[in-house]
Amino acid sequence: MIYVMSDLHGEYDKYLAMLKKIKFSDDDELYILGDVVDRGQKPVEILRDMSMRHNVFPIMGNHDKMAIDVLSWLLDEVNEANLYKNINNESMYRLMVWRMNGAQTTIDGFQQLPQSEREVLLDYMKEFAPYEVVKAGGKTFILVHAGLGDPDHFDRKKPLDQYSIRELAFVRFDYDREYFGGNVYIITGHTSTLTITREPEIYHSCNNICIDCGAVFASGALACLCLDNMKEYYVY
Repeated sequence: MIYVMSDLHGEYDKYLAMLKKIKFSDDDELYILGDVVDRGQKPVEILRDMSMRHNVFPIMGNHDKMAIDVLSWLLDEVNEANLYKNINNESMYRLMVWRMNGAQTTIDGFQQLPQSEREVLLDYMKEFAPYEVVKAGGKTFILVHAGLGDPDHFDRKKPLDQYSIRELAFVRFDYDREYFGGNVYIITGHTSTLTITREPEIYHSCNNICIDCGAVFASGALACLCLDNMKEYYVY
């Protein structure tokens, strides 16, 4: 079976509970649509688990990208030789923005690791795919963290590999617009359904499916969708 989750945000216990709930096995596939890190207490534990599974396929989220951009220099040994290379106005601005968006648990988790493991996990994050296209149950699913760029400038003829990571991971989606139609569905995270319907339930509209149900929030849930039969699973 093929499953998708999104916006784990360090909720390691909910992640493990969901794997148990869906009876995830080596014969299944799981796509995680970004934002593995930040906010919740155990982002590094999730990264470790994911990196050891051959059948878990991560997609880049905006929080993952912010983490990569900062951790790439923050975890280096700072000395006189690399001080000005690593610390400048741009790097400090990125750190400030990331910290405003819940970075501390990720920073703390990485700092507790040996340098060799930091490098392994950071390299793993750098390999997160920008998007995936999956066929299941007679449908085609475009899996992406945030959407397909500015809705006002969307062009269905534009190849997916020409989208920037900013368009795919940062720019919010218009769920009331039909982008492709037919049997083509776009599945995203990034925008919590708590802000759309105020309910921690997967949202369907115009062949768009939002599966970020606010796992990190007290009123939210971790959601999982099976693409073969469209069955929904929740861990509260």
